[in-house]
Amino acid sequence: MPGYVVVGTQWGDEGKGKVVDYLGSHMDYVVRFQGGNNAGHTVVVNDDKVVLHLLPSGVLQKALCIIGPGVVVDPFVFLEEIKALEEKGLPTEHVKISDCSHIIMPYHVRLDSLQEAQLQEAKIGTTKRGIGPCYADKYSRIGLRMGDLKDFEQFKKKLKRALEMKNILFHQVYQDEGFVYEDMVQQFAQIREKLLPRIVNAQLLVNEALDTSKQVLFEGAQAAMLDINYGNYPYVTSSSPTSAGVCTGAGVAPQKLDVIIGIAKAYSTRVGEGPFPCELFDEEGDTLREKGGEYGATTGRPRRCGWLDVNVVRHAAMINGLTDLVITKLDILSGFDKIKMCVAYEIDGQRYDYIPSNIEDLQKAKPIYEIFDGWNEDIANISHYDELPENAKIYLRRIEELCHTKISMISVGPERNSNIIVHEMLK
Repeated sequence: MPGYVVVGTQWGDEGKGKVVDYLGSHMDYVVRFQGGNNAGHTVVVNDDKVVLHLLPSGVLQKALCIIGPGVVVDPFVFLEEIKALEEKGLPTEHVKISDCSHIIMPYHVRLDSLQEAQLQEAKIGTTKRGIGPCYADKYSRIGLRMGDLKDFEQFKKKLKRALEMKNILFHQVYQDEGFVYEDMVQQFAQIREKLLPRIVNAQLLVNEALDTSKQVLFEGAQAAMLDINYGNYPYVTSSSPTSAGVCTGAGVAPQKLDVIIGIAKAYSTRVGEGPFPCELFDEEGDTLREKGGEYGATTGRPRRCGWLDVNVVRHAAMINGLTDLVITKLDILSGFDKIKMCVAYEIDGQRYDYIPSNIEDLQKAKPIYEIFDGWNEDIANISHYDELPENAKIYLRRIEELCHTKISMISVGPERNSNIIVHEMLK
């Protein structure tokens, strides 16, 4: 059976959770491969919104859910989400954590806030959840991993060394009181027993599943334009939310990934700082935000809104090797007399049909728009492509042409079943 990958093609918040939830009912495993609880996935179940930050969206299905080696895990947030789901009567026994996943420590969270404050106007716009500092410690080789909790005496020794280094930083650079070692040991002693039954060798489990014809879905957080390598650096996340990130973040070989699905919102949104060439500061932008409910699931921050930027989606199609494209929130565009689509940029008089790597160039980019006639029909209850208004089909076909990727699914509402299947993605 094939390995499936779901990735965001813009700046995140494209509706990946809903697509993962849809595919998850057919999966044996759902694997989160990067990021941390800076992500926010909203899934609607029986008219009840379930907001997930760390757990894979597929947790609402029966598939075995694994938080992979490439994810950084705040164990306190993890246990809060587990408790919240159990209080809704949802099972959680099928949720496991890789022993290689790095632990977001309390000092990472505080350091994230202190660093952002120090940057002032040059701030990145992080969610201040400790993601970046945790990844920094991982690559500095001073991080703590979930597997370290198995031998608590060794965990305490590693924690002592790490905390001594961090407290020097807190005291001398930030004039912060830092953390007390004994208090932190006690914190982890209280939660350790709840975590141990969930800690597994994830790469072994996942590869065995793929090799025995199980259906495995790999779920990313954030999106291509926030990729540490290929996004709008430095306004990016600290990991690789691309199909290539699956290989390092879940421990599988590239040839085991067969179906790579990109999720694109029918317009553009962005949370945080950084260039956003299509951003709207007028009534149309406000309308997109209010109709689309564009407020961060993790932070509650209002999202910056604009017309669809095809340069961005085309960039994501290229670096991810997309086989399929899913368009979400098409229903939000109903009622606009005219709909714009950015097909290229103009920078210093030159046309760009791609994303420039230099952030200073991108900050000067002006969108080159194509303009489409809109539609007034309510499409929220449509279940077949042929029933869509003709102008909506024209808009969708142009996306396919410019991104060189077929649209296989269209979401026309927040409910789990508000989808139009154009091409079957399941093999």
